[in-house]
Amino acid sequence: MPRRLRILFVCAMNRQRSVTAERLYRNDARLEVRSAGVRAEAERRVSEADLVWADVVFVMEREHKRWIATRFEGLELPRIEVLDIPDDFEVMDPELVELLRATLDPEINHLLSGPPLPGQ
Repeated sequence: MPRRLRILFVCAMNRQRSVTAERLYRNDARLEVRSAGVRAEAERRVSEADLVWADVVFVMEREHKRWIATRFEGLELPRIEVLDIPDDFEVMDPELVELLRATLDPEINHLLSGPPLPGQ
């Protein structure tokens, strides 16, 4: 059986958007998921170990992708996709859940059906 796809979800504070995404996908047998934030005050901040672990990173905003690229310059980064989901929601807000599912389900299915990502 192939290794499960490892996904890191990233937002600013790791309190609402990325936590919601992690909760939505943590019981999907095809995936291993983690979440983290980019700010110093984040519940759990993105680390080099997270980026080495991940096959793909889904960030909520372009600013998060830039932060990762700048902070971890020189590290071979996994694929990073921007979801463009604003910081307007509480954890598990039904509208946020709907947005995440509509955006992520096709992306995840595409990744799982395509050629293996490096390291898989």
